Amino acid sequence: MPSVRKSVSLAILVSATALSPLAASAETITGALAKAYQYNSQLNAARAGTRVTDEGVAIAKSGWRPTVTGSSSIDYTSTHASGFSTNTTTGNFGIQINQTLFDGFQTKNNVAAAESQVKASVESLRNTEENILFNAASAYMDVIRDRQIAALTEQNLQFLTEQARAARSRFEVGEGTRTDVAQADASRATAVAQLASARATALASAATYHQIIGEEPGKLKGAAPLAKLLPSGLATAFTIAAVEHPAILATQHLVDAAAFVVKSSEGALLPQVTASAGISDAYTHSVPDLKGTNGTSTSANIGATLTIPIYSGGRTMAVVRQNKESLSEARIQVDVSRDQVRQAVASAWTQYTAARENVDANKQVIAAAQLALNGVIEERNVGQRTTLDVLNAQAAVITAKINQAGSEHDVVVASYAILSAMGRLSVERLGLPVTKYKPEEHYNAVKDKWFGITTPDGR
Repeated sequence: MPSVRKSVSLAILVSATALSPLAASAETITGALAKAYQYNSQLNAARAGTRVTDEGVAIAKSGWRPTVTGSSSIDYTSTHASGFSTNTTTGNFGIQINQTLFDGFQTKNNVAAAESQVKASVESLRNTEENILFNAASAYMDVIRDRQIAALTEQNLQFLTEQARAARSRFEVGEGTRTDVAQADASRATAVAQLASARATALASAATYHQIIGEEPGKLKGAAPLAKLLPSGLATAFTIAAVEHPAILATQHLVDAAAFVVKSSEGALLPQVTASAGISDAYTHSVPDLKGTNGTSTSANIGATLTIPIYSGGRTMAVVRQNKESLSEARIQVDVSRDQVRQAVASAWTQYTAARENVDANKQVIAAAQLALNGVIEERNVGQRTTLDVLNAQAAVITAKINQAGSEHDVVVASYAILSAMGRLSVERLGLPVTKYKPEEHYNAVKDKWFGITTPDGR
């Protein structure tokens, strides 16, 4: 059985402008995640990979079962000598059964290794599910944020267009300067470029949404952070992640698989005992039958063979050493996974905390900036402020609103990131309206299968 080298990937981690056709009813983040769980191609490929791994158990168990082979041969010979000819037809038909009685516990350990690999693949699938759900939530919030930014940028362009018109009107009646007009026109031109960029970003986010969730984003409802599902503190999150995260559990199962592979390779150094039995029929027909050999004969055999390995050129021992190093690597990989999970939890937690504080702070910034803008416009109207002052005040308002859109996005995404980093971003906890995929159903259907080439789903 090959040494275990299976990688476990760890990937841890409002209104919208009408940039695409809107659906009849607004989509929710729960509905989007349910669609990703059902239709995401990467997730379905991972499920297929788990089904492939399931067959390893049936393959390993074949070492306990007999092998049956049938054979047949027929031969026709024509001999001509001194005007005399002989035509002879011979045939042989038989069946042979071989059964391993003892193989140094190789089959036993191969089965145990295959079962551990199945457990690892199930945890790896769960890890992939959580990554896809997180990516779907992130894509959903990206679309909302980028549409908001595009809408705000469009509003900014409308405001600056009006300011440019007003500056030109004041200049024409002698109340403004050419500099005011130039500054207003420059700000408006910048806003045009910013709007084009914002729309392109929103369309790119929509493309990512389609890739992950499987359809174009229509009208999306705003989403709230998963505050009720989060632990009370970072220390608790660390503890939960260390126990529950599927990436860690998968690497632990791979350690078990690697240990059984070592035992299996060591079994190749032990004696092997096999039993065999067979029966065959031989048929001969000669024309003419000069020796009286025409007819059939039946023979049967039964026996046992003991094979004692003495020296295989060092190959068997090298395989044992190689598998021991693979076991050491698998154990180290558990520590690597733990470190990655811990870092992901800490990063997500700090981002969530910072995003919540930014949301509160940006609300105050927006209120203050809007008040300042209104005041500057009034002061400009009575000649106490310039057009540039108005443009700067408007830029502060738009920047604050864009920052707020980003913070609201970040706090939701970070809450999903915390659950994902803890290993708890599951269908059950999110309450998704979808039938949960159960990998054990396929495993139970094939693990003890003796024959048949049809898959459990009929292929």
